[in-house]
Amino acid sequence: MTKRQKTLAKILSGSKNIAFSDFGLLVEGFGFQLSRVSGSHHIFVHAKVKELVNLQEVGGQIKPYQIRQFMNLIERYNLKLEDE
Repeated sequence: MTKRQKTLAKILSGSKNIAFSDFGLLVEGFGFQLSRVSGSHHIFVHAKVKELVNLQEVGGQIKPYQIRQFMNLIERYNLKLEDE
């Protein structure tokens, strides 16, 4: 099981304690690319998704509402986790 798969499994099990770096890897695993960093905001873009993914790190963790937003986004666009 890859690190991305482990992070996804952790999220799907309901954990809110997700490291920002692990979540960034997961976002990239769904085909997003880091577009820019503005202060504490990391902006990711995807060729097939018109919405931006805006992530903030707080104490090394990702904000729980941003996890929910991202999970809704991948469901809405039916995105699949790519193999590493």
